[in-house]
Amino acid sequence: MDLLSSALDYFIHLDRHLGEVLRQYSTGTYAILFLIVFCETGLVVTPFLPGDSLLFAAGVLASRTGELHPWALAAVFFTAALCGDNVNYLVGRSLGPRLFRNEDSRVFKRRHLVRTEAFFERYGAKTIVIARFVPIVRTFAPFVAGMGRMAYRRFLAFSVLGACLWVGLFVFGGFYFGTAPIVERNFTVAILAVIAISMLPAAWEVLQHVLRRRRAAAAGSGSVR
Repeated sequence: MDLLSSALDYFIHLDRHLGEVLRQYSTGTYAILFLIVFCETGLVVTPFLPGDSLLFAAGVLASRTGELHPWALAAVFFTAALCGDNVNYLVGRSLGPRLFRNEDSRVFKRRHLVRTEAFFERYGAKTIVIARFVPIVRTFAPFVAGMGRMAYRRFLAFSVLGACLWVGLFVFGGFYFGTAPIVERNFTVAILAVIAISMLPAAWEVLQHVLRRRRAAAAGSGSVR
């Protein structure tokens, strides 16, 4: 329970925690931000790390303090996302099936893998771009692409495009709108809104899945009659 409340406090007060990191590590903050995004994007065991909210909060902090430069942040986040994608792709290509052999694994959650595979079935290679804006799926999409032997050049092109859109939208969104009075007065609400908006595509997919199952069940019961 303490761990859960600590994690919740971190997400809600992301601006405060980032400010503390900046005061303590100064320009070393860039390396810390790189590491977080790299792990969130590149390691299938850490999909819970902040993504969209971290980029937005870093952009806000850059606009408020001037100690971080938005273009430097964009470069750091873009590089981290691209490196993470490539590592994940290579791991999926070489070790994918073996890592997810156990249905009950506490580390390698097969349900996340299945959910991402459903995204690929629906959107094809565009999943690499779309997944950038969907937590959990963002972490697993490169892995599934590697496991499915997607052509590397094709994967890389979509990965670069997705990273550009993701980083540009959230970093510069935070930078240009972070000093707006309504955001400054309600930063916690703004962060929660970013998290909620980023969850909408996943919620929509779950809803569609439920509706499809109900329609299939209804059709099956109708055919029995």
